[in-house]
Amino acid sequence: MPIVNIQALIALGMFLASLFIARIVVRIQNGSLPGGELWVLYLRMLLGFLFAGSIVLAFYSFAGIDIISKHF
Repeated sequence: MPIVNIQALIALGMFLASLFIARIVVRIQNGSLPGGELWVLYLRMLLGFLFAGSIVLAFYSFAGIDIISKHF
């Protein structure tokens, strides 16, 4: 499997993880899950990094540029 396709799969996985984190944040704010404002802040920062990483990896994979093997 080409590395660009693996990069696109990682981007898709990061996007799905960001959707999961967003769902957890909403449940904490509703009171369904335990947690406070500090957890919401931490999870929102994590959500931002995951979403930005998925956008960057998807953009590079659609362009056909391999950025994963340059770092490993």
